[in-house]
Amino acid sequence: MKPMTMLFCLITMFLIASAYSNTVMRLDMMHRDTLSPIHTPYHRIEDIFGEDKRRHSLISQKIKTTKSGARMSLGSGFDFGAAQYFSEIMVGTPAKKFRVVVDTGSELTWVNCRFQGKGKENREVFRAEGSSSFKTVGCMTKTCKVDLMNLFSLSICPNPQSPCSYDYRYADGSTAQGVFATDTFTLGLTNGSPTSIPGLLIGCSSSTKGDSLRASDGVLGLAFSDQSFTAKATNIFGGKFSYCLVDHTSNKNISNYLTFGSNPTSTLKPPARRTARLELNLLPPFYAVSIVGISIGNTMLNIPPVVWEVRKGGGTILDSGSSLTFLADAAYKAVVSGLERHLVGVKRVKPEGLPMEYCFDTSKFDDSKLPQLSFHFKGGARFAPYRKSYLIATASPGIRCLGFVPAGAPAPNVIGNIMQQKHLWEFDLAASTLSFSPSTCL
Repeated sequence: MKPMTMLFCLITMFLIASAYSNTVMRLDMMHRDTLSPIHTPYHRIEDIFGEDKRRHSLISQKIKTTKSGARMSLGSGFDFGAAQYFSEIMVGTPAKKFRVVVDTGSELTWVNCRFQGKGKENREVFRAEGSSSFKTVGCMTKTCKVDLMNLFSLSICPNPQSPCSYDYRYADGSTAQGVFATDTFTLGLTNGSPTSIPGLLIGCSSSTKGDSLRASDGVLGLAFSDQSFTAKATNIFGGKFSYCLVDHTSNKNISNYLTFGSNPTSTLKPPARRTARLELNLLPPFYAVSIVGISIGNTMLNIPPVVWEVRKGGGTILDSGSSLTFLADAAYKAVVSGLERHLVGVKRVKPEGLPMEYCFDTSKFDDSKLPQLSFHFKGGARFAPYRKSYLIATASPGIRCLGFVPAGAPAPNVIGNIMQQKHLWEFDLAASTLSFSPSTCL
């Protein structure tokens, strides 16, 4: 019901009630400008105009954002010597650009707050004092003591004015230390225009450590969490996000998009489209899926069902922040032995510095001889990655390795970004579905 219609209805109800009583009811209606000094009518009109103009601007901004999605560039870190995928975010007022790791397994979005390294390893630094919209989160606030406790917020609080600090640790041993704050993010919309989103949580990291963070200015946390960038972006643009990962050996000039909300360039259409259940509360804050098996060619591998059961220490997640695919020991052995049988006669090598155990000189190898590997989801969906996603190229010419790492037992399985490359992935958080289809991502 429209506000004016509702008002008329209320007045009518009051008049009817008065007609059936002995009392007299009077409704006094006050125009908003009676709150302004009566002797300054011109200032009053200007104030009203200013308020209306600001309100109209907010309405226009809201309409613009809800009818469009937001998107960011998304490209491989190969040229930077990194195995992650990078995007660019604009933070602060005025906005400053940062190159960040896109990580669906991380809850915290943060940027570097000082220069580190020398020469080509210099990274951008966020000068908090230079942003008029930057505001630290106090260490005595509920936000720090309750809401952010799961993000490794520290209990140290010298005084109520001190900022809420964190010591964030990643699975690969990398770390980031700093303080929590809020600031404005500037995003590009799918309709081509920009929009600003104020008050988003961000970490200001003054100290970082780890090879996976060396080539970036920070991390874009996209995990399923109330405090992640995903939670805020999907609340504004709609309950879904999608991305398409270009070939992991692509140079920095080749990119696609990370999109929140509507994706006008989406190619997720039948019959190439596959949809599986997204298990959002199975292994929070990760995006878990129900895998029931892996096949090579037309043969389903003999993998114990316990490997896929979360309650027994297994389960499977998709993680854009991991490059390789981790499999519980029983699944790992079945997969690598199954693929190795089709690499008989290809020289096996052991290049230094690589975590993969099975590497080969494939300079004369025909990829078509390697059978199709497929992940089978509960419900019947099947993910068939490209062959170069599981027999992956390395920095050494002609040397390729099976892109799997043993995870232990029991252990969760992780489908990494190289396995996901050249596919368009759509995470529908409202419907709890994961959809995917092959794509050039160009």
